[in-house]
Amino acid sequence: MAEDKNYTQIPQDEEEMEIDLMEYARKLWDARKLLLKVIGIATIVGLVIAFTTPKKYTVNVTLAPESMKGSSSLSGIASMLGVGGLNMGNEADALNVTLYPDIVSSTPFILDLLDTPIRDLDEDTPDTTLIGYLETQKSSLIGTVMSLPFKAIGAITSLFSSEEDEENNGNKEMNPFHLTKKEAKIVTGMKQLIVANVDKKTGVTTMSVTLQDPLVCAIIADTVIAKLQEKVTKYRISKAENDSKYWEQIHKERQQEYYKAQQAYANYVDANKSVVLHSVMTERERLQNEMNLAYQVYSNVATQLQLAKAKVQEAKPAFAVVEPATVPLQPSGTSRKMILIGIVFLAFAGTAAWILFGKDFLFKIKDEFKKDPSKTTEPSNE
Repeated sequence: MAEDKNYTQIPQDEEEMEIDLMEYARKLWDARKLLLKVIGIATIVGLVIAFTTPKKYTVNVTLAPESMKGSSSLSGIASMLGVGGLNMGNEADALNVTLYPDIVSSTPFILDLLDTPIRDLDEDTPDTTLIGYLETQKSSLIGTVMSLPFKAIGAITSLFSSEEDEENNGNKEMNPFHLTKKEAKIVTGMKQLIVANVDKKTGVTTMSVTLQDPLVCAIIADTVIAKLQEKVTKYRISKAENDSKYWEQIHKERQQEYYKAQQAYANYVDANKSVVLHSVMTERERLQNEMNLAYQVYSNVATQLQLAKAKVQEAKPAFAVVEPATVPLQPSGTSRKMILIGIVFLAFAGTAAWILFGKDFLFKIKDEFKKDPSKTTEPSNE
């Protein structure tokens, strides 16, 4: 009997579902004029937003992880020179690949990037720097409307600003220690346009730059890689160069000591060439030992100097560019067609939800308040 009940209930549920769908379709059809009006308005709004939103282009650059063969080559040089037990300075590096995103998004790096000379693809603007190009960037309609209150507040506050503040704002040189509001806004915007991601498993770094002009985007991406490589390379070779300068100074000092001991031994031998006294032989032997010791020290320092110079050369390559910067041909982000479709769909869905559910729900609330007026009036104090 239970199975018969189940078989008879399934068609009833399907029939109720068909009735509900037909009811929803009838409600939408009755409100078709409203739907058409909303779709028409949404289409106009979508077209305005789509065509007032500037195109953006993105350039992606891929960097390979740093090769670690430099330490082995230095060990090979040391073994050939017979000093394989020396420390080659292969300690952990404080500036590794995981810090590349932090370097790119740092304020000094962004400020240094703003002076990059650029030119746009259409040659609409004369050759200028990046900071001058950013001031000519177009903003979307939504961004312009949303920024109007902030611009009004800024205009009002500027009336009460002192002359000293105006002079500081007119200063072209940016101080990373103390930025103005305008400079801080530019730096914050650039941090959003330049993004670096590092794959912790493979060490591959992907650098992306997004701007409105494809040529400017490629130029800035290439400049970011060049400046990053310059900064990392400068850090890598700074300690090696300091070590090289130190060993070069020690090399000159030990060389002078060796030459002095050598000259003293030669002068003593020439002065006592025919003397066979034991005291003379002992003194000559002592001077010879001092000369040999000075030579050994001088030879070891010379070896350390050569290794330090080799280490400077080995520290120069920081990373390899696998995918270089190229001028993009197609814009990135959401296309104008998808913006239009999305706005029209949201308007249709919102209006349909109001017709099917919102209107009835609102009427039910009104009916409840009509049945129970005490819900809308305050209780008496009696």
